[in-house]
Amino acid sequence: MSETSNASQKASDLFIECLEQEGVEYIFGVPGEENLDFLQSLSKSDSIKLVLTRHEQGAGFMAATYGRHTGKTGVCLATLGPGATNLVTAGAYAQLGGMPMLMITGQKPIKTSKQGRFQILDVVEMMGPITKYTQQLAAGDNIPSRVREAFRLAEEEKPGAVHIELPEDIAEEQCSARPIPASVARRPSAEHKAVRQAVEALEAAQRPVLVIGAGANRKMTSRMLRQFIEKTGIPFVTTQMGKGVIDERHPLFLGCAALSSGDFVHRAIEASDCIVNIGHDVIEKPPFFMERGGATVIHVSYRTAEVDPVYFPQIEAIGDIANAIWQIKEDIVPQGKWDAKSLTHYRRAEEEHANKLKEDDRFPIFPPHLVRQVREAMPEDGIICLDNGIYKIWFARNYTAYLPNTVLLDNALASMGAGLPSAMMSAMLYPDRKVMAICGDGGFMMNSQELETAVRLGLNLTVLILRDDAYGMIRWKQANMGFEDYGLNFGNPDFVDYANSYGAIGHRVESTAHLAELLAHCCETPGVHVIDCPVDYSENDQILNHDIKELSKKL
Repeated sequence: MSETSNASQKASDLFIECLEQEGVEYIFGVPGEENLDFLQSLSKSDSIKLVLTRHEQGAGFMAATYGRHTGKTGVCLATLGPGATNLVTAGAYAQLGGMPMLMITGQKPIKTSKQGRFQILDVVEMMGPITKYTQQLAAGDNIPSRVREAFRLAEEEKPGAVHIELPEDIAEEQCSARPIPASVARRPSAEHKAVRQAVEALEAAQRPVLVIGAGANRKMTSRMLRQFIEKTGIPFVTTQMGKGVIDERHPLFLGCAALSSGDFVHRAIEASDCIVNIGHDVIEKPPFFMERGGATVIHVSYRTAEVDPVYFPQIEAIGDIANAIWQIKEDIVPQGKWDAKSLTHYRRAEEEHANKLKEDDRFPIFPPHLVRQVREAMPEDGIICLDNGIYKIWFARNYTAYLPNTVLLDNALASMGAGLPSAMMSAMLYPDRKVMAICGDGGFMMNSQELETAVRLGLNLTVLILRDDAYGMIRWKQANMGFEDYGLNFGNPDFVDYANSYGAIGHRVESTAHLAELLAHCCETPGVHVIDCPVDYSENDQILNHDIKELSKKL
């Protein structure tokens, strides 16, 4: 947007200038009549592109994923009332998942209104519990400070969701304020005495282990952790949202804590006497439960630990995680008494068990074999975006992640419907990389209308729909709790015809060998591809709840 020569300008023009000042590239959303001044101002921007979606939830998921990939605030737009309520799930998704995102919603005039209470609810109050900051703009001249504060808080640790409401009469008023430049801010470094305590605890241990969580999924942290592991030879595990921080082909990788307990990786953690929890967030399922008199736990994160009955670390190194790991690496002296082999044998046993399952080429597709085929089809820097369902556990346990943020899954809010929009955003940001959305049929249908958006944007991505004609995760839990099979089966459209109707390219898997052919074809062929893949979940309960836990007990 060009600089105005007048001392005053329309408030909506100023709002767009503030967003430009913050480096915003995209605004995702579904505008309404209360956003029309804002929309007209946005049309004059030279640097911000409007991405029109088919539902506000899809817009919010895309904005959150932009924040997850870039560390910069993703922006989404909705009108008042139902538009704003449709953003709530995406706002919670960003807030719990630590993804910087700004939601902008419209509102009726706040100074005079002739429409009574039509469509009006207290959006600011509604957004309060799921955001770091929520504010109604009551004057155009306040826009620069409110926008700057929103971006600051969205990106400050822990990143999350913020919200600004722009009423119609404020959007059109004249104001003379100017954008506020972003400040230069550095995260504080961990205090050296805390680092020294962490080093002393590690050097005194016999079987130390690293647990890499969501907060460590940053490029510089990944680099520092690789250097630390190479120097010390200390093995590591990940949480679901920590996958890919370190290449999982590494010989010291012990696995991903995807199940609640009892897996091979949990046995390895239980055998450790000193656990370094890196980027731990209580939002995620805990990878272990502390007990009094048990292992020493070192908490390395941007924020102090939230203490609860099963998490009360004895040592905390608080500050920039990458810097803290670097400090520990520089100070520590590797110890000959460290016993990594007693932990890595759990991983070898898990790999042996998993490899046997992967060979099962039954049809409909067996989940472990499905994971293997997807891994073989995706290049090293390929990105898979998982929706939420039982398959998420299989991918978390068995899909080998090579690079940070190449396995996007949500183990915080764990919302269905996020897989497709997340993959769309990934394909927009990285057009030269292969991107695949992996969705259950239930989760896919919650935002399947965004196929039209993906086709309109000319994206190249594959959407793999795992079809079992049921809400499979809940069905598994239902069986696990001894309840009768009830209330979780549904019908589906013909996914091939459905995809084609949007201008995408539909495919149907006819055999296990055919799946491999389709994955290779879709990854190499431009366009939006949708694969209808029937899956066999009949042994989920036996394998995940019995076989794995019984085998791990014997080690």
